[in-house]
Amino acid sequence: MQDIKAIIASRVAKEFRDGDTVNLGIGVPTMAADFIPEGVDIMLQSENGLLGLGPASACGEEQFDLVNAGGAYVTATPGAAFFDSVMSFGIIRGGHVDVTVLGAMEVDETGNLANWCIPDKFVPGMGGAMDLVVGAKKVIIAMQHTNKGKHKLLKKCTLPLTAVGVVHMIITEMGVLEITEEGFFLTEINPDYTIEQIRAATGAEIKVSSSLKDMTV
Repeated sequence: MQDIKAIIASRVAKEFRDGDTVNLGIGVPTMAADFIPEGVDIMLQSENGLLGLGPASACGEEQFDLVNAGGAYVTATPGAAFFDSVMSFGIIRGGHVDVTVLGAMEVDETGNLANWCIPDKFVPGMGGAMDLVVGAKKVIIAMQHTNKGKHKLLKKCTLPLTAVGVVHMIITEMGVLEITEEGFFLTEINPDYTIEQIRAATGAEIKVSSSLKDMTV
């Protein structure tokens, strides 16, 4: 079996279209930048004020004033633009981000997202997630299907919500699910798993597409 994070990130990258402006959250979402298909040219945006985000800096070549929103050292592509957070969030809130890819603690069958707070536990905070999920044209959640066996895809979120009804697609190591009026809808499956295993790993009912296909990575 391939590395789980690489499986997810590789499949996420196939959702990018030439010319898209894309915002990638920290962790697995960021990895999607390593799998952008040949011939697809996208512009990566970072909440801290960079449009034209490049690959991570090579070891020893870091520019200490050039980081992404997660604080990691990065590069900038030719023609990149730098601006303050006011402009950055104006881009996000103004609907100019085509796709945002984020992780999640919980997602429920109506597309509600909880990805910032666990009561009584210290977590980094919401960051730009609330703005991104309501401002981006498409919201993709990239995450492992369960957390140490505990369901993350639920009938109803139990944690404080980031936003209501914003998730369009969920990509895990098990497959690809879309949010529909009927709840979770499985459109692609990783051949390493069965439908029964996916259902057992999900805390809500799953509808299965009549044209279900293998997940491409």
